Amino acid sequence: MDRFLSIEAFVRVAETQCFSEAARQLGVSKSVITARVQQLEEFVSVPLFHRTTRSVRLSEVGEVFYRDCAELLGRADALVEHARDLRGAPAGLLRVHALPGFVLGHLAEVLREFQDRFPAIVLDLVVNDTVIDPVREGYDCALQIFPPSSEALVEKRLFPVRRIFCASPTYLARHGSPAVPADLAEHRLGLYSRYPTRDRWSFSCGGDEVVLELKPFLRTNSVHLLRDYALADAGLVCIPTLVAADDILAGRLQVVLAGQRLSSFWLSAVYPATHRNTFKLRLFLDCVARAFSGGPRWDRALVAGGIITAGTLD
Repeated sequence: MDRFLSIEAFVRVAETQCFSEAARQLGVSKSVITARVQQLEEFVSVPLFHRTTRSVRLSEVGEVFYRDCAELLGRADALVEHARDLRGAPAGLLRVHALPGFVLGHLAEVLREFQDRFPAIVLDLVVNDTVIDPVREGYDCALQIFPPSSEALVEKRLFPVRRIFCASPTYLARHGSPAVPADLAEHRLGLYSRYPTRDRWSFSCGGDEVVLELKPFLRTNSVHLLRDYALADAGLVCIPTLVAADDILAGRLQVVLAGQRLSSFWLSAVYPATHRNTFKLRLFLDCVARAFSGGPRWDRALVAGGIITAGTLD
């Protein structure tokens, strides 16, 4: 028995909760994964999983054993990457899943800088709004606004994602501007469908809080479509400042309810605990973190223009 390969198979099955998916990610057959896990169970003389026809879950001993094995694999990956670093050429494939709202218009320069410094690292970057488990899907990390979905994942916060309500000057001239949050019910609203808070909206101003349930005329998973919807004078939308800032600064969109604070989210890198020390991933996340240190440039520009106040950035 190759103990390392058996431990690797065990950890991947524990994280994906699926022998077939573990086999796909490791590039071997399901029978190979099954044999490696069985050999490991025989070696430690205890069942590591509870198996049924529909599920695979860790046994009580397996849960404890998994944490130690995951740490071991992470350390092994770190040693290999460190050796490559000493050679001066970190290399290999890095698979990243990211939100379109962040990637489009904001990440290309960061990628250029990263690849100029580390040309032997190949990026496979998938862009969509689907909420994924990077372990089960085989990604090194996901750049997302949702917290980790399991204890097998680690979260590294990068920067806050702040939201504003806005509309075109033409729309506001026709329909008026809401004075208080409750006035939003009188407008044709466009809302993003995948915020963690869903239809529950909390506004705070001067210590007072108002919680509303808003019903949109347009619900979509694309914040860029919402921006275009507003630019077409079609309605009043709530979108992140990272998407709206340029149009607001140019006067194509106007902020409404500027004194009302909405809850913020964090754009975070979520990645498997076994990848905590992976050198390629650490280099990439360090590069992204540096690019947005001190706060996102788009929020700083809106504050400097007097369009939003620094107090709304808490």
